[in-house]
Amino acid sequence: MPNTKPDAKIFSITQSKHLAEKIAAAYGVSLGKVITSTYSDGEFQPSYEESIRGTRIFIIGSTNPSSENLMEMLLMIDAAKRASARHITAVLPYFGWARQDRKDKPRVPIAAKLVAKMLETAGATRIITMDLHADQIQGFFEKPVDHLFASTVFLPYLKSLNLDNLTIASPDMGGSKRAYAYSKALESDVVICYKQRTKANVISHMELIGDVTGKNVVLVDDMVDTAGTLTKAADLMMERGALSVRAICTHPILSGSAYERIENSKLEELIVTDSIPLKQESKKIRVISCANLFADVMQNVHYNRSISSNFLM
Repeated sequence: MPNTKPDAKIFSITQSKHLAEKIAAAYGVSLGKVITSTYSDGEFQPSYEESIRGTRIFIIGSTNPSSENLMEMLLMIDAAKRASARHITAVLPYFGWARQDRKDKPRVPIAAKLVAKMLETAGATRIITMDLHADQIQGFFEKPVDHLFASTVFLPYLKSLNLDNLTIASPDMGGSKRAYAYSKALESDVVICYKQRTKANVISHMELIGDVTGKNVVLVDDMVDTAGTLTKAADLMMERGALSVRAICTHPILSGSAYERIENSKLEELIVTDSIPLKQESKKIRVISCANLFADVMQNVHYNRSISSNFLM
């Protein structure tokens, strides 16, 4: 018999089907067929409508709340394990619950660790994800984790803008490492915002460390939720003499009044990936697809090839 590796199969949870179709097309296969039955009380059951015995399968799905997205991923992994799939790779463009990656006060969970253990217990043999909220979350897994960076798709776009006096900004102290990585790749300056919160999603005070006078500023973050930090930072930088402010955020959670804040802000544009589908359109939001990045990495994983070429920084 010829020594050829059988094609992998790609499946998707309900929410991420649009992105999964683009990934499958870039990979060169059709998206696998899954039917989800729903009971009257809201309980649901996914069912693979084709054989996956002895194959490598990729299950694509971002696990942002509601918890149904995570639950559907877990059920599909469990079903694949019981259907004798050889390798089950959970592809999570956005790894939900990642902000709970440590105990920042007494008597709270470490949800990111719990989610990691649930994925492994369900039967995932590998994880592929992008721009984790904290790099250390990889250590919560006992299985291999391929942690991709959206800079691979963002940097070419940024360079195409040909911005003079470019400055990279971090909206908080925790994102300074990411900002420095972008500034090194773009040979630009860095400024950092220092913020204080009264509670989650509520900023009481923000200050700027660095000079943005006469600069075209690009804020860099891993996610945008309520957009309060981004819009406040953009307004602050324009007040301090910036020529323009853009923002790059990998995961567009965009909850609450986020769209309204962005529309009314001094942001020139918000650049995001399609790791999470947008809830509505906005003239200020530009979506750059991560489908080709995931398709390339999935192919390299399937054929046991290096994925180093998929990292620009």
